[in-house]
Amino acid sequence: MALLSASGVNVVYQPSRGQRISAVRDVDLSLEQGEFVGLVGESGCGKSTLGFALTRMLRPPARLERGQIIFDGVDVSSLDGEELRRRRRNGFALVLQSGMNALNPVRTVGRHFGDILKAHAEPGEKHSAAAVRERGTELLGKVHLDPDVLSRFPHELSGGMRQRVSIALALSLEPQLIVFDEPTTALDVIVQGAVMQTIKELQREHKFTALLISHDLGVVLESTDRVLVMYAGRIVEDQPSRDLLTGPHHPYTEALLSCYGDPRADEVQLGEIPGSPPDLSLSEPGCPFTPRCPLAEEVCHTVDPPLTILGRGRAACHVRAPLVSVESGAAHVR
Repeated sequence: MALLSASGVNVVYQPSRGQRISAVRDVDLSLEQGEFVGLVGESGCGKSTLGFALTRMLRPPARLERGQIIFDGVDVSSLDGEELRRRRRNGFALVLQSGMNALNPVRTVGRHFGDILKAHAEPGEKHSAAAVRERGTELLGKVHLDPDVLSRFPHELSGGMRQRVSIALALSLEPQLIVFDEPTTALDVIVQGAVMQTIKELQREHKFTALLISHDLGVVLESTDRVLVMYAGRIVEDQPSRDLLTGPHHPYTEALLSCYGDPRADEVQLGEIPGSPPDLSLSEPGCPFTPRCPLAEEVCHTVDPPLTILGRGRAACHVRAPLVSVESGAAHVR
């Protein structure tokens, strides 16, 4: 049984004024115990929103409209309040894309550890100041930070140090799943590489399941076992990382890969993706990538393709996958 299994997940943004946005649309995915999975796509495709939905961190105006999220055999999509808080202990955690988004600027790093341990303590369980310091020192050591960081405020730390603190805080409750929401976006290349190396070391050591959300396909391919490609709120491809690098199925994935040049080549040629992503406030028929796709056929304009098994992965493409059209209410194979 998968550690996490999501089916039919739909997330909408419904502001008091303005248009309703369907940010995540009918997403099905599963994450196995100890797996390192990447989730990639253009900005605005819904990948961070999906990560927030899976960890039950959505806040208004976003809401889980429908769908089921099963974590470790429990339907967490229906949990709330104290039940959800208990499930987070040894359950799942989220690392945000900027440490300053996760850390309280007027509390020391040590107070952050104390707050987490207190908030998730079992009835009657207490943590002394010495115990908090010992636990904080242990976790900071795992992310290669000195114990004196416990007495410092977030603004006294560099961006890379803040992100390491966020990772250490996520580890404090020994989660089975950690979602990393673009953890290296605001960092320079050298620090980015060091942080990703730390994440990989921790994942191997603690054997937690990791979901790495990023717009950087290169970082994801280098770090993960499997990659999910997201477009317009949908998962359009799911493949082992090595297979996706050498043989992508979906035209959108091919276009993403063409935007990355080989740094070892004498002459680097970069591709481009024409047009713009679709407006997620609209509900258009057909495949959402059709207006930008060089392989689009007539069926692509009218029928939204399902994720279909293709090789060792899955793809949602009429041209590449065997399920290509719907006639008289039934799918048929070309």
